[in-house]
Amino acid sequence: MSDTLSDMPAEPSALVRLLQAAGAQRILSAPPPDLGLAERRPFPFLAIVGQLEMRIALLLAVINPAIGGVLLIGPRGTAKTTAVRSLVDLLPDEEVSDCEEGVLPEDLQSPDAAYLYPDCYERYQRGEAISHYEPVKLIELPLNARLEDVVGGINERIAVQQNRVRLERGILARADKNLLYIDEINLLDDTIVDAILDAAAQGSYTVRRGAMSGTYRSRFVLIGSMNPEEGRLRPQILDRLGLRVNVRGLMSLEERRLVYERVRQYRQNSVAFIRQWERWTAETREDIMAARELLKETTLDDEAVRVGLELVQALEIDSHRAEYTMFEAARAYAASDGRDVATVADIRAVAPMALRQRRSEFMTRFFQAQDSEDAQIRAYIDRLAGKTG
Repeated sequence: MSDTLSDMPAEPSALVRLLQAAGAQRILSAPPPDLGLAERRPFPFLAIVGQLEMRIALLLAVINPAIGGVLLIGPRGTAKTTAVRSLVDLLPDEEVSDCEEGVLPEDLQSPDAAYLYPDCYERYQRGEAISHYEPVKLIELPLNARLEDVVGGINERIAVQQNRVRLERGILARADKNLLYIDEINLLDDTIVDAILDAAAQGSYTVRRGAMSGTYRSRFVLIGSMNPEEGRLRPQILDRLGLRVNVRGLMSLEERRLVYERVRQYRQNSVAFIRQWERWTAETREDIMAARELLKETTLDDEAVRVGLELVQALEIDSHRAEYTMFEAARAYAASDGRDVATVADIRAVAPMALRQRRSEFMTRFFQAQDSEDAQIRAYIDRLAGKTG
């Protein structure tokens, strides 16, 4: 899949048209005056030139968290980190708990809620609000993070100052219902990778420090970026990343010139540059929220399911996450186009991102060796049975 329409469905979806139109927008000739604000905001997502597949993959993961995440693979300087950080202004609203236990109204429907969450349960019964809505956040996990930073641990400052022990949430707990971004994910320490895998698999994790323990929700969309020159990614975490995008530098002279112009203007006056894209950003955010709502009703037609399953079978992919990711991405692609039924065209649009790098030469050779060994075992049995007969 490339940035050309030849690799897209015959009729480009609304999502593709939006990204292409935004990518072609020119910088306004009369920028507003610089107000001298020191606040640093990310480069506008819609101002990124080209890289259509990367931007589509990121938006699909925002629309449908069930996709499981995105892995961006490519050399340095190809806008991978810029694209992820620029999602901040597009992220929709999510319900957030106001209770210390992180309880939402749906949790209080449990018969044991009064005993499990007494404080929050009483507030809820009195008619008080126990949650509010706020934008989904982008949580970054730095490479130098310690395991306690990631999973949580005892707050040493409170322990020293107040002479009491308090267990604090880690980065994984703060990433609940948010995006968790790891740059250079292939260089992450193995112990932290294991913690992330456990949290991603269960949707929660437990921290024990002596007699204290705490269980935290950790349902996040994992986004990673890496330069393959610096090392490979562990297969366990690669399997957890739903969509995989190969990000190359732009080869068009016109696109590279436009990249230079936009980056230069952003660095000279980021506030003015961002304001030029505010309308596009606001409209896109509304489209994402509408797509997330429509996604609840979006289904796959029978032909799309048949073609998708036969495609996975033809590629000899073992992991069942392959078709799950592909189907969820296809539903998100259809919802972004304002449709409540995903078709073969949607499968075609997302299949390369969902299925590439799913096949394992090692596992193929492993199973072939096992088949050969099984055949030898049966041959020996037949030979021995013939002697006794």
